[in-house]
Amino acid sequence: MTMGNDPITIPSEWDVPEFRTEFWRGRTKSHCVIIPVINEGERIRLFVERMQQSGISQVADIIIVDGGSKDGSLEHNSLIQAGIQGLLTKLGAGKLSAQLRVGYAFALAQDYEGIITIDGNNKDDPSAIPSFISAIENGYDFVQASRFIQGGQHENTPPSRYLAIRYLHAPLLAVSSGFPWTDTTQGFRAYSSRALLDGRVNIFRNVFSTYELLAYLSYRLPKLGYRCIELPAKRDYPLGEVPTKISAVRGNLSLVKILVKACLGRYDPPA
Repeated sequence: MTMGNDPITIPSEWDVPEFRTEFWRGRTKSHCVIIPVINEGERIRLFVERMQQSGISQVADIIIVDGGSKDGSLEHNSLIQAGIQGLLTKLGAGKLSAQLRVGYAFALAQDYEGIITIDGNNKDDPSAIPSFISAIENGYDFVQASRFIQGGQHENTPPSRYLAIRYLHAPLLAVSSGFPWTDTTQGFRAYSSRALLDGRVNIFRNVFSTYELLAYLSYRLPKLGYRCIELPAKRDYPLGEVPTKISAVRGNLSLVKILVKACLGRYDPPA
């Protein structure tokens, strides 16, 4: 179902997973917020309420990209009443990076100037989104949320996650990219459209299927001289639960492998 604008056309040279437009009410703002989800249940309902309370739909169009949820958490009328502008469902293979490619392709084809991404598991505080939009409007190309810089906050971060971010993931990306990152694993970030459309970045490739895009863009954009900044944000983990799709052993080993490959430039497009 499509409402508002006509269905978009994705450039044929972009590798984008097959997807279905569940509803689309048309572009109304110059920036959009993309929320990747899959089977988030009550978490996405609560997060949509927080977005509504923060007035995010007044400053950006909100687009949810579903990875194939089966839990009934994305009822269309409820989302529309809460200010959600569009809902896409990824049909092709892949996990987070595949969902992001769907969302980025859809947004760039709509000529949005800036794209904010934020997880739909209710860990992040969406009230920071307007400051991310302001940074893009003021010439930054990559804005990363950080709970570890002045003004940032975090609660109940699992100790293993904290140590991995602070002493492995962020330091390696900081050294390899030349930008002093402090918080590189979370998906709360914003990009300018010019950065995402740069052929030297080339995000529309099938190599980006699981969690590769997050590490790759943190490495690649600073290396190409794009203006990057971290802004303070709040991320809270619920007590007794870690909302994540990453398995404890196999998933984390995969993240380390992705990190090393990104830092070595293995995801860079051919010259």
